[in-house]
Amino acid sequence: MTLVAGIDSSTQSCKVVIRDAETGRLVRQGSAPHPPGTEVDPEYWWHALNLALEQAGGLDDVDAVSVGGQQHGMVCLDARGAVVRPALLWNDTRSASSAADLSLELGGGDMEEGSCRWAQAVGTVPVAAITVSKLRWLADHEPQTARRVAAVALPHDWLTWRLSGSTSLEALVTDRSDASGTGYFSPVTGTYRRDLLALAFRREEAQAASIILPRVLRPGERAGNGDPMAGRGHLVLGPGCGDNAGAALGLGLKPGETSVSLGTSGVVAAVSATATTDPSGLVAGFADATGHFLPLACTLNGARVLEATARVLGVGHDELSALALAAEPGAGGLVHVPYLEGERTPNLPSATGSMFGMTLESMTRHNVARASVEGLLSLVAGGMEAVRRQGVPIDSVTLVGGGARSRAVRQIAPSILGVPVVVPSPGEYVADGAARQAAWVLSGAAEPPEWQPRTVATYDAEPNPEVLERYREAARLVAASFVH
Repeated sequence: MTLVAGIDSSTQSCKVVIRDAETGRLVRQGSAPHPPGTEVDPEYWWHALNLALEQAGGLDDVDAVSVGGQQHGMVCLDARGAVVRPALLWNDTRSASSAADLSLELGGGDMEEGSCRWAQAVGTVPVAAITVSKLRWLADHEPQTARRVAAVALPHDWLTWRLSGSTSLEALVTDRSDASGTGYFSPVTGTYRRDLLALAFRREEAQAASIILPRVLRPGERAGNGDPMAGRGHLVLGPGCGDNAGAALGLGLKPGETSVSLGTSGVVAAVSATATTDPSGLVAGFADATGHFLPLACTLNGARVLEATARVLGVGHDELSALALAAEPGAGGLVHVPYLEGERTPNLPSATGSMFGMTLESMTRHNVARASVEGLLSLVAGGMEAVRRQGVPIDSVTLVGGGARSRAVRQIAPSILGVPVVVPSPGEYVADGAARQAAWVLSGAAEPPEWQPRTVATYDAEPNPEVLERYREAARLVAASFVH
């Protein structure tokens, strides 16, 4: 039996799956936590990766490995390959004003024009989350550190590089799915936009040309071999992928199919045969891991909305679901707008969460639980609407992530999202996608292998537009109070 490994280096942890390359059958797995926060020394990722690999039984009998990683994280290296500062993660919002500055500058002082130009150039508009905004923040707030930067990588690029054992910055590689989340790579042309990188660093384009960016590999292209000094020289390395593209690959999504992931963030990702350009910035025109595109809307707030509510109510997740399902739809008029960490969709990085419709009758534990579930799903519904406005149809969704384990989320989702909801058997979808990519690279085939299908359950319900409309009105009130 030929074995392959898939790695998911996410915001919260590192997960490893070892699978049969032919069938996809899970053989063993491991995991290790990452430290909390919105900036992290990448060495913690490397330490967690090795702990997770050890827990998964190591790589001695594994033939290939690929890394899926959290997108947008800014990993800056000096000329010797040392990390110059802790990586800023996607959920670090300090670069919000930097993002606005970039759009203004590209538009010649016109924000709307600048957003259009960014969308046309790379499929995305600068927001706090993406790498190009973080590089501008670095140039403005830590200029001495910015001057030391010789290479810029993303989390999965850096981990693949470490697995290779190379110390040469020229050996850095990435793939188009993760590169498309930087803000300076076009998934349509397949090339970096050095002029936009120069704009971020406030350098002349000729100066920015000296900054090394990872070589972008084709889907299924071999990235090299593992580190022979670490006993991993037998390993074939895949190009890796961004976590959202990895999940789509792990789920086997094809053009026309959409996933909704409720993890640290909430993600609506639709595999599409055509690229999208959204000047509003709500939908990022990413690439997927197979050669197609992945129009994506991402919220900062995901399953942690449920965790926070469970903590306030002093219950576990199962009891939270029971409370929510015992309440009537609409939660007695209680509406939760869950911008607990600011928000990206809509772009309100400084916003806070709000509760509307509080009365003596509505303020019950059951209604608070129900409102948290309905608020989270309504937030995701906004992401789906933004994707649809790009001409991408959504007739059903595949629901995954930690939030999908909630019975209340599964049962309430179809009425809020307005479409049937398919929930596959639990799995580490990003790591599974990375493992499938590793098997693809190892085989040398033109397409990724067709692995055994997952068991799924389908949930359906009559849409409840009244709940969604009440949420939209409450969200408009919140937005008005944070937009100046």
